[in-house]
Amino acid sequence: MLPFLVITIPWSPDIARLGGLILTWHGLFTAAGILAGVQLSLWAGRRIQYDEDHAYSLALVGVPSGIAGARGLFVWEHWTYYRENIPSIFLLTEGGISVWGAVLGGVLGSLIFAWLRGYEIRKGLDIASFGLILGMAIGRLGDLVNGEHLARATSLPWGVIYTHPDSPAFAHSLIVGPHHPATTYEMLADFVILGALFFCLFGPLRRRSGMTFFVFLISYSVMRFLVTYLRVDSADTLVTGMTVPQLVSAVVVVASIPAILYLLRLPPTSDAPPPPPVAGRIPVSRG
Repeated sequence: MLPFLVITIPWSPDIARLGGLILTWHGLFTAAGILAGVQLSLWAGRRIQYDEDHAYSLALVGVPSGIAGARGLFVWEHWTYYRENIPSIFLLTEGGISVWGAVLGGVLGSLIFAWLRGYEIRKGLDIASFGLILGMAIGRLGDLVNGEHLARATSLPWGVIYTHPDSPAFAHSLIVGPHHPATTYEMLADFVILGALFFCLFGPLRRRSGMTFFVFLISYSVMRFLVTYLRVDSADTLVTGMTVPQLVSAVVVVASIPAILYLLRLPPTSDAPPPPPVAGRIPVSRG
């Protein structure tokens, strides 16, 4: 029995062609996600009194590092194809990126830069988590529109089907019919994680710098591990039987445990001073 709530997506994955350049929905939402994520990280940095110049510098390093990591992990995951087509590795306009690669590449590049420059690392990681999760959530809107990632046939009351011949999911929709909007599940979970980050950074973990970042990392890892069961476009690893995203998720969780234990052994940081008063208002002493 077919789902009664089937969302038909009829759009081409390409918005327009400008000479030799192709403007795609995926590229548009990826760019929007990067811009929104950077702005949210800067806002969070101001709220916890993180040096704004340092935050801008880390963003300038983290964005290209994330792009390089996203492409690098995708190429590794699909090496069977790229080893026969080496020039295609550098054709970023043709698509093919890994979200996990973007996270790991962006964090690693920024972490090395911050360590070399003597920046405050733990607070930097905390504010970076906000930008990362928001950027990924917005970027997944592009995946929904163009059908780049393929999922299993749905047994739930809802599903998606792609009707444009240029969509990567067009043939898949013809074969399996309505299927799970797996990347949309991930997008919704990303926003839930974002809400948890606000709660942690400005609540119970406000004096535990660095811990909010690991709330993001662990929760995203668990969610991505589970959602990947619904997808059919990720390569299986030869040793574990897990897909590459699942293997990366498991490794990240295990590798995070020593870092979390280390942070828990550090003394709590002092509360950040209150934000400056709003212009035009005079603070009133109640003592």
